[in-house]
Amino acid sequence: MDKAYAYILVMALVTYLIRALPLTLIRHEIKSPFVRSFLYYVPYATLAAMTFPAILTSTNALASAAAGFIVAIAFAWRKKGLLTVAIAACVTVLLVEAVL
Repeated sequence: MDKAYAYILVMALVTYLIRALPLTLIRHEIKSPFVRSFLYYVPYATLAAMTFPAILTSTNALASAAAGFIVAIAFAWRKKGLLTVAIAACVTVLLVEAVL
């Protein structure tokens, strides 16, 4: 078997086990408030940890990335829709990079 296929097979097995083991090992309802709140916030924290560095390195200048991030936070804080937030952030980055 080619090494590439072996690597792909191992990655597939590890990915499957990470997803399947909790379903098979934990059969009762989780009653601990700490564990429940931890599991509730894990997706948000993971998404933030992956997204924030990408925001800062996605433009030509850190200033335009920071400006777009601040505008996105402001629009999201005011409960605007995802498309509105994204467009406002992109337009801000475009304007700041045009000025710089």
